[in-house]
Amino acid sequence: MKKTWLITGCSEGGIGAGIAKAVLARGYNAVVTARRLESVQGIVEKYPDRALGVTLDVTDPAGIEAAVSAANQRFGRIDVLVNNAGYCYRSSVEEADWVGVNQMYETNLFGAVRLIQAVLPQMRARHEGAIVNISSIGAVHTGAASGYYASTKAALELVSEGLAAELTPLGIKVLIVEPGAFRTHFYDSSLKGAAMTIHDYKDTAWRRFPENAVNQGNQPGDPDKAGDVLIDVLERENTPLRLLLGSDAVKAVRMALEKRLEELEAWAEVSARTDF
Repeated sequence: MKKTWLITGCSEGGIGAGIAKAVLARGYNAVVTARRLESVQGIVEKYPDRALGVTLDVTDPAGIEAAVSAANQRFGRIDVLVNNAGYCYRSSVEEADWVGVNQMYETNLFGAVRLIQAVLPQMRARHEGAIVNISSIGAVHTGAASGYYASTKAALELVSEGLAAELTPLGIKVLIVEPGAFRTHFYDSSLKGAAMTIHDYKDTAWRRFPENAVNQGNQPGDPDKAGDVLIDVLERENTPLRLLLGSDAVKAVRMALEKRLEELEAWAEVSARTDF
């Protein structure tokens, strides 16, 4: 039986679309979702027998139930869930609009959790399956204007760690993916943010607000290669908990972890003073 992947956030030009195209090219079934169905039609039309396009806003619980039901009706099962839908809301911590922050959390974190809960019963019944959560190197280190976005990804990673501890004994894989910079719409149409109101942040957070962001289009990551890498990794017997995507991601995360270890060692004696 062909494995079936359900992938969120598959609009053309993004990592989700790259994953969907690779999955279908390798002979798997794919439930290809996006908020606007027309944005995935180009992918679906190439594989009418193995691709199902579904409209899905991951902040809508009823929509999630409908998408999972449609996948089961068409293909009989879901073997791999890829939580890719998400976006970046940039703001200084002080200037943030609570509606904007909450909406990003509903998309980046809670939408992923609801999908996990929706597919787990069938995966547990079979003692087989995989859940792939697309995070970011921002979960490891972040900067001005990206604190809220990074916090959604850090939370998703910790939920995923707990999930892995619960599901690994049941034969279900959990994979956290930390992409670096990819040539997608992340830096333009997918970028949202607060209004610039506090001039003290003009040289820090404001430089990275959507109004001042420029998508150079020269990022090293190729979204069409991401899917092949994920398939290869998931087909291995020993799958890592975390997988970096991109040489820039490897470099950035290595530097961030080394810096944190250096700080840990520098303050270890002080940290130990609280012991009995």
